[in-house]
Amino acid sequence: MRTPPPIKKPTVHDLAALAGTSASTVSAVLNGSWEKRRISKRLADEVSRIAEEQGYALNMQARALRRARSGIIGMILPMYDNRYFSSIAQTFEDMARARGLFPIVTCTQRDPRLELAAARSLLAYQVEYLVCTGTTDPDRITRLCSKAGVPTINLDLPGSLAPSVISDNFAGAMALTQDILARCAAKGHAGEPLLFIGGRGTDHNTRERLRGFRAAHQAAGIALGEDDVLTCGYAAGKASEALSALAASGAPLPPGMFVNSTISLEGDALDPALGPARGKPDRSGLFRLGPFAEMLGKGIVMIRQDVETMLQTLCRHGRDETAGPQDRDRTDRPAPTALNRTVAPV
Repeated sequence: MRTPPPIKKPTVHDLAALAGTSASTVSAVLNGSWEKRRISKRLADEVSRIAEEQGYALNMQARALRRARSGIIGMILPMYDNRYFSSIAQTFEDMARARGLFPIVTCTQRDPRLELAAARSLLAYQVEYLVCTGTTDPDRITRLCSKAGVPTINLDLPGSLAPSVISDNFAGAMALTQDILARCAAKGHAGEPLLFIGGRGTDHNTRERLRGFRAAHQAAGIALGEDDVLTCGYAAGKASEALSALAASGAPLPPGMFVNSTISLEGDALDPALGPARGKPDRSGLFRLGPFAEMLGKGIVMIRQDVETMLQTLCRHGRDETAGPQDRDRTDRPAPTALNRTVAPV
């Protein structure tokens, strides 16, 4: 077989000649900064059309070498399987592009090995900033990136070596629990404890929500037992198994539940052992808004984490990042604070 001759790749100058404009204008269109340059949308669309027609692809690594910066910002995400994380990814990409940056988002399945491998790969692409969302060991990633001179910031779950933007899980959980308790009391179940289901006991957010759950019960003078908390993980199947075991044990069912994620709710709602025939629980609270829950009727109240405000706070912090090379290898930074403590009820 004959090897086909190499095809000459078009350059920015070739595209400029075809579009009847300058190479700098073409570059601005291709890197997304054309609006800041006050280039017309008509011309931007024409340049984009010609670039696509000519099969032009921006060489990001060559661009990084020329400019000593890549224009790439990375995000590590644990899952795409619920509205919360998919909303974070979409909002992050929109905000990055609006700032002339190219976003790369990678999902790591809550696996520490995949998280570290993803961080290494993103560093190889010379990312300028890395956002660690819900990572299991954010400090390990911060140490790795610090050696490469790349700043990191933690989102959703905090670390101790880099700033963290988190929602106020404690206050949100307490408010949600109080709402469920009040609605259960109105149905004749005053003084009865709720069931907390979902999440992992070692997870920061679950611990904070459990703290709010317990605080609401304590404020109402209601004692909680060990069987009232089922931190069985986030998977729907795990929640379903835990609920089935509870029902099979013959223990009295709670009047209401605090469901720690949208995924756990699927296991709750689909579990036949706790259907309408059992009569309980008929009031639930969901930490995180989900369209699936919205279809289940008026018995469910939801707390929504304010994704847009969290990411706006993250962007402000990134813009204010002023650490020089002499500070990049420091590991004695102060513990993170909740830069954003907004939890908006729905």
